[in-house]
Amino acid sequence: MEFLILPDSPRAEPVARAAAAPGARTLTHASGRPWLIGRWDDHECVLADGGRNKLVLLGTTRADPDAVGRSLARSHAPQDLDVLIRTLPGSFHLAASFDGRTRTQGSLSTARHVFHARTGGVTVAADSPSGLTALTGSDLDEETLALQLLLPVPWPLAGRPVWTGVHPLGVGNWLDVRPDGTAREVTWWTAPDPDVPATRALGTLRAALADSVAVRADHQDVLSADLSGGLDSTSLCFLADATGARLLTHHWEPMDRANADTRWARLAAGLMPSARHRSAAPEQGPLWYEAAPDRDGARDDAEGPLVWTRNRAHTETLARAVRAEGATRHLIGVGGDELFGVSPQFGWSLIRSDPARGIRTMRRFRSVNRWPVGATLRALADRSSFADSLTRAAAGIAAPQPPRFAPPRGWGRGDPRMPGWATGDAVATVRRLLTEAAARRPAPLHPDRFQHQTLEVTVLSGHAARQLNRSLRPLDVTFETPFLDDRVLEAALSVRTADRVVPGRYKPLLTDALRGTVPDAVLDRRDKGAFGQEAYEGLYRNRRRLSALCDDLRLATLGLVDAEALRAALHRPTPDTRALSPFENTLACETWLRSPSAVAPLAAPSAGGPR
Repeated sequence: MEFLILPDSPRAEPVARAAAAPGARTLTHASGRPWLIGRWDDHECVLADGGRNKLVLLGTTRADPDAVGRSLARSHAPQDLDVLIRTLPGSFHLAASFDGRTRTQGSLSTARHVFHARTGGVTVAADSPSGLTALTGSDLDEETLALQLLLPVPWPLAGRPVWTGVHPLGVGNWLDVRPDGTAREVTWWTAPDPDVPATRALGTLRAALADSVAVRADHQDVLSADLSGGLDSTSLCFLADATGARLLTHHWEPMDRANADTRWARLAAGLMPSARHRSAAPEQGPLWYEAAPDRDGARDDAEGPLVWTRNRAHTETLARAVRAEGATRHLIGVGGDELFGVSPQFGWSLIRSDPARGIRTMRRFRSVNRWPVGATLRALADRSSFADSLTRAAAGIAAPQPPRFAPPRGWGRGDPRMPGWATGDAVATVRRLLTEAAARRPAPLHPDRFQHQTLEVTVLSGHAARQLNRSLRPLDVTFETPFLDDRVLEAALSVRTADRVVPGRYKPLLTDALRGTVPDAVLDRRDKGAFGQEAYEGLYRNRRRLSALCDDLRLATLGLVDAEALRAALHRPTPDTRALSPFENTLACETWLRSPSAVAPLAAPSAGGPR
């Protein structure tokens, strides 16, 4: 699926002609002017007509076009759609044409997102930057590419496009475009306060998850799903099995014998006798960091560096296997850890919402994680603003990594660091971007730190899932993420902080919501598999190919990376798995720079490093 959305303006007609391509479909405004141009299947589209008002849903959802059309006919402005949107399950883009105005939006997690740009005197929206770059003549934004080397990239800079002139829609916003082609972003959703007792929220969460999986089963001869053995993907398998779909599960056995995922996957498979189950040994699939041949065009990520580059070959192999079995949708558990796990600032928020329980919980956390008493007390007492945390991040991006056993502080997911092979110019550029962001005094995604972090990591995962599906488009398979759907996200975020963690239990909110649908024997798992062996083995066995990249490093051409420093680091990875993550960011950027989308901008790099 891909599309452009044009305003109801005569000035948009030349843009429509420029965007026209063989095989493209077109929907029109009530005026007859072009509105949506792109490619989508009929089962991915719900079109409702309300006279002068029209609405289209593109993605996986359920809606009665006639009922929506009657609602549209009674509506007076795009804002009137807020109530309707909160009732729809699944993941989708919404586009509405309201007598000359357009409303366009994606999902809260950004798994389906909207980008916009100015061209021909009007604002044009699209589901991906690639739909806009050719129209606008965008250039590679080398500053944003430098930012991609940072780990982690904090909100609000995370997700910034690597193309000049292309803008992402804000979380919880919709794009309002007037007939004259001018645009503004309108906020329709803000994260709820975490104040609903779990006992009241469980039914809503259970229904949201069931609906999210059920809409993925619609129109499918075969529905495929990960059965990793972990709680998140396994839960989705049981929800899918309950729909009556012809379910096909896939399990990749881990390399590490200490990883219990295979044992739990076999247990779950035995409890789903009507489904078909496939299992593959580690040697049957590509290694992490392995380069897969581009047999069908699944190598060009026009949006930018693919976040999940390390196991890309593995993912493409799975996608081809899924398609060979007749499935075009594959369920994955991304979003489960983000919504139901414990983010770094859980204790900071809990001790403010429930002091007695917070003190008891933090004593346990401090003991398990071996945090020093003084550092723990300082972290819990911290009252710095969100902007202050960005300023502190800017100052520390070139500092050594903090001790492994140190309590989290500030608003972020960790202390952002540039890799040791980043050039001085790259470090200076990223420090300036962070400082400028702090000076704008941005608001966090929620005033509560735990709520902010939960939404931040959810949006980051939505961004990665969207990129993955763009790269897999030539394979005709989408990796579906029900945990990232709006209704699931909203239900999980509404639960009060004190109910998200229960001593001695793993992901209690998720397990309580699905008890009765997922067998108790599966819900009893309390641990999570680790994949450090896959990372080290992949780096070791691919070290020659990765090192050869340094002979003609595109990032070095742009003045962002010292090629010899990167080569040296690749040949001496440390036992601390935290040190592996910077490789992923750097290799993602380098791989993307070698793709067709980035070759032309790279052919004439600007002088003096990043702009």
